[in-house]
Amino acid sequence: MSVPQYRKVAALALVAGLGLSLTACSTKSDDGGQEAGGKVTITVDCQPVGAQKELLANWNEDVAAFQQENPDIIIKSVSVGEQCNNPPDFTARLAGGTMTDVFYGYMTDLGQVLDSGQAMDITEFATKDNVPTWDSVDPALKEVFTDGGKLYAVPVKNYSMGLVYNKVLFAKAGLDAANPPKTWTEVRDAAKKISALGDGVAGYSEYSAGNTGGWHFTSLLYSQGGTILSEDGKKAAFNTAEGKQVLQNLKDMRYGDNSMGSRQLLQWGDLLTNAGAGKVGMFVGAPDATQAIVSQFQGKFEDWAMAPLPGQTGAAKGTLGGGEGYFFKKGLTPEQVKAGLKWIAYQKLTPGKGQFDYERAKPQNYPVGLPQPLLFANGTEAQKQEFDLRKANANVDTANFALFEATPVAIKGEPRNAQAIYAVLDSAMSGVLTDKNANIDTLLKTAEEKVNQLLAAGS
Repeated sequence: MSVPQYRKVAALALVAGLGLSLTACSTKSDDGGQEAGGKVTITVDCQPVGAQKELLANWNEDVAAFQQENPDIIIKSVSVGEQCNNPPDFTARLAGGTMTDVFYGYMTDLGQVLDSGQAMDITEFATKDNVPTWDSVDPALKEVFTDGGKLYAVPVKNYSMGLVYNKVLFAKAGLDAANPPKTWTEVRDAAKKISALGDGVAGYSEYSAGNTGGWHFTSLLYSQGGTILSEDGKKAAFNTAEGKQVLQNLKDMRYGDNSMGSRQLLQWGDLLTNAGAGKVGMFVGAPDATQAIVSQFQGKFEDWAMAPLPGQTGAAKGTLGGGEGYFFKKGLTPEQVKAGLKWIAYQKLTPGKGQFDYERAKPQNYPVGLPQPLLFANGTEAQKQEFDLRKANANVDTANFALFEATPVAIKGEPRNAQAIYAVLDSAMSGVLTDKNANIDTLLKTAEEKVNQLLAAGS
């Protein structure tokens, strides 16, 4: 596979610009992970940060329990700050070769991981022996991490986007929380009423930096019936009436109505911090956005509900679907790969354990009952077990997600070279949200040219 020069150069520049020593994350032992006494050691990233006290305690508890069940395996956990929600930082670590043995990545990351030459083919190891629920995992999710018939990562989470909204602010603004906006015109009208509450409240909030702006532009474009790339994936296809409508909607709310607040260039944590503080009426997100609002940003479960993604004049024509998984660094021994798969199986793919330990999560500041992730295929025993556990231990009002579940929107996957494309589209989003005189045609034309250059470099 050829290396797209755009990504390669950008990643190397980012590494140089960080001015940090990235070697701290590369903790693999020099003897191939073999410890005295025949034990196998693996390093795994995305350990919760210290501020996430309950999540960190759960993680440490799981590591201890797993090692007790598997005394021949040692798990070394690595926390790398926001790397697990920060695509540019991920790219920098990938370019610097400082990933852990088992490392987290988005479904959109397969291309750049393969281009880096750091991903290990794990096809022969991904079996029921190492992942007992493997045959129950949705084949479509496995396919996302497959290239040329070879599997490079294990899916551990998936999502689709909808409209997340604050019921408390709806009530204060005289809106019916049981009848949220169904079109972008209705979103605009509701945003005006919510922002009129004052006190720094944004009626609608949106991302525009750190690749998150391009990510959300994609979902908004799908709602209009548009697409990011041509069918063959070789040309940008967003400089269209649908793409212009996306930016026009945002410009109208930002400057026509002043309903999006004055602070822009928001990234993932910025928007959710504001939401947790009760300062956001609506935003586009997945069900687990409410999980982050509560567990990381001090919000309340009961304040939030979710509806399908709006369309322009009726039902949305599509919505973005994505997710994440764990890759394996090239050069691991077979024993390390098997150990990593067993850990992922325990932590991410076993009903009743790890992320599916709903009985433990129920009394904690952590939501149980969200309609996603849906990792297991319909009709499988693992799906039934996970669903029954979720229902039995629900600590959120599942009625808050009833509209989202009952009115599914067609899910469309993320484009090829997604993170690099999202970085380009950030400029279009930030432009229309920070400059009242921004020319939408120019923003999209510039982004189109850059994406076409990017795609040509990778062909």
